[in-house]
Amino acid sequence: MITAERMAAVDENATALGVPRKQLMESGGNAAARTVRDVAAPDDSVALVCGRGNNGGDAFVAARFLDDYDATVHLLGRPETITTDIARENWAALERGEYDTRVVRDSRNLDLGDPDVAVDAMLGTGVTGALREPERSAAAAINESDATVVAVDVPSGVDADTGEAAGVAVDADHVVTFHDAKPGLDDWDVTVADIGIPEAAELFAGPGDRRVLTRPGDAHKGDFGEVLVVGGGPYTGAPALAAQAAMRAGADLVRVACPRAVAREVQGFEAGLICRPFDGDRLTPEDLDHVRALAAAHDAVVFGPGLGTHEATLAAVREFLADYDGRAVIDADALQVVPEVDTDATLLCTPHQGELRGMGGPSADDWRDRLDAVTDFAADIGHTLLVKGAYDVISDGTASRANRTGNPGMTVGGTGDVLAGMAGALLSTQEPADAATLAAYANGLAGDRIVDRQGYGLLASDLLPELPRALWGGRDE
Repeated sequence: MITAERMAAVDENATALGVPRKQLMESGGNAAARTVRDVAAPDDSVALVCGRGNNGGDAFVAARFLDDYDATVHLLGRPETITTDIARENWAALERGEYDTRVVRDSRNLDLGDPDVAVDAMLGTGVTGALREPERSAAAAINESDATVVAVDVPSGVDADTGEAAGVAVDADHVVTFHDAKPGLDDWDVTVADIGIPEAAELFAGPGDRRVLTRPGDAHKGDFGEVLVVGGGPYTGAPALAAQAAMRAGADLVRVACPRAVAREVQGFEAGLICRPFDGDRLTPEDLDHVRALAAAHDAVVFGPGLGTHEATLAAVREFLADYDGRAVIDADALQVVPEVDTDATLLCTPHQGELRGMGGPSADDWRDRLDAVTDFAADIGHTLLVKGAYDVISDGTASRANRTGNPGMTVGGTGDVLAGMAGALLSTQEPADAATLAAYANGLAGDRIVDRQGYGLLASDLLPELPRALWGGRDE
């Protein structure tokens, strides 16, 4: 089962793996034609009603596999307004092949005739909301016909995630959907067609995972999260790196709660950091009123960078988590207390393999075995895990992913602090597993770009200016 948004991400990841979208369209169109052949009698007439996007493109392909039938292709709109290159190419192939193509410039003039089979290929899984013209009139015409109706991917007007329709929708007799079942299609006769998307497109983090990020033009300060980093004491660079990474990852405001003894030094790393220090030279239970008040005013907390392992500090971590019900990334020395604490917090834990063992977690040399073991451990402790390694593995106990960006140059100290800060920024607006997957992908991609450019010998701080493009993409991608 896969949601519409996740399906779009998997499509994009498949393209990044080298499977062209045009090839997927060819497979999808062939699958749609097979379903038509399953329901049509020899010499039946088939009317394919096509939108101007890739859903319509699937039907353009399907028409080429229906030569044994009396097929007509009805395009809702002018050919020059077809929205994608691959759909446009497949329309051109129909024209050059002298197929029966009809351009519907006015939905009031749509004449399907009296087809035995009608194919709905107007809108795919990525379109929601009430149908507008010309699709609304076309849907009504399909429903008024006596044809057997086959919908491509999803009946137009139906939300693939919920099965609901906001007004007129195509009343399909059969649906051929691609790659995996959609959660909203349980009430239809559905054929799930394998169109050749590799398993790796779902398993491995890729550029499609960036789709969860949005930046609306009417956004305001605070819409993209406020993050609190709690760390420092024995170490000052770790909380500063985490905080700067949270800023680079798009958080609107980042504050650092650190010991007053090191606050000036932490502040000196970046003018945009806001320090809210507590007394002393390390975190203790006496500082928790201050930290709790700050945490309550933030969307996510990054807890652990540079805290150290003093007994009083670990006691403070336990007490904080026991009372906290917000979102937090737990990293570094704070990780070891997580399995001991009963908490209502939503936690994203970012251990390397040694820290995972310190949490009582599993050890496995092969990343595939580690993925299975981490999934079980995440389910046991009830928190999301991002276990760092040559292949990062991510699991919330149910869904599991892997990430293979990154390189041996990233074994340098501080790269984990950058990852934790970025994960904190993402956790402030995204679900934990999505935040973990995207943080791992972008952190590793930033490191790969640096090593490609200069070779090994990178510093953790070198990652910071690369993070925005790794997260949001660039013109060269």
